[in-house]
Amino acid sequence: MNSVSSSLSSPFPLPLPSSPANRSHHHFSLVSDRNPFHNLSVSVSVSVSGRREATVRAVSEDADTAKGSGTTARGRRLLKVREEKRKREHDQKHNYPSWAKVLENACRDDEEMRAVLGDSIGNPELMRQRVEERVRRKGRNFQKSKTGSVLAFKVSFRDFDPTNSFIWFELYGAPSDRDVDLLGSVFQSWYVMGRLGAFNSSNLQLVNVSMDHNPIYDDNEGAKVMPSSFHDISDVEFQDNWGRVWVDLGTSDYFAMDVLLNCLTVASSEYVGIQQVVFGGKRMGDWEQRMTNPEYGYKYFKI
Repeated sequence: MNSVSSSLSSPFPLPLPSSPANRSHHHFSLVSDRNPFHNLSVSVSVSVSGRREATVRAVSEDADTAKGSGTTARGRRLLKVREEKRKREHDQKHNYPSWAKVLENACRDDEEMRAVLGDSIGNPELMRQRVEERVRRKGRNFQKSKTGSVLAFKVSFRDFDPTNSFIWFELYGAPSDRDVDLLGSVFQSWYVMGRLGAFNSSNLQLVNVSMDHNPIYDDNEGAKVMPSSFHDISDVEFQDNWGRVWVDLGTSDYFAMDVLLNCLTVASSEYVGIQQVVFGGKRMGDWEQRMTNPEYGYKYFKI
């Protein structure tokens, strides 16, 4: 009973298997003299196949880890793109001219600045060329105040009656007292010229005459022409950034409107920016009838 029947000669007992998957392919019988049972069978496993399965799983996990860490071709391309993007952002932050940053920030809220720079934003050299072109075109006399717009205003007509209609104009902002005086003077001068018969297309003797030689003006023909007259005009009114004036052109010819638009074009470019001019229409923007309180943005120019 004290004999041990086994093919394993090691004096240390082998560990029991931790899972059914590692079951032994060999069976050993241990008989102990201290055990009341004469026949005690213990199954010990040294699983070769289990080790192979573990090795395969480890290799698979390593492959998945490598793929997730960006070592694949696609991952390397993505890393390269991110690195190039970071480099561009770094160069733009540390090497970008400070004056170009100022212009870009100004473009966010300034429509005129965006019109000047156009698609050059992000390219300092092209931005510099656009600004220099603007300075050359507008001059270098910085002591002269130039507060106009580089954008040409839009012109539209809405059931315009030359004898009974409003002329509306939209500014880029609420006008100052200086702007009110300037625009009011333009309409006042236009009315005075029309009242004196200036807009009479029946007597345009010099419009197509060459000045290379002394032209001849026929005063008798000019005196025989039927006179034309601008009949009436209202005060020029403003509410916030909108202005209007009521007109009755009378017998003045329509080229009077061309003369007015020519005057407003220069005034808009050099002094006070105008977004649009509308001939006709009963109400534009947020205009409120009979609102004449200066505290609410109402101003006027007396003609």
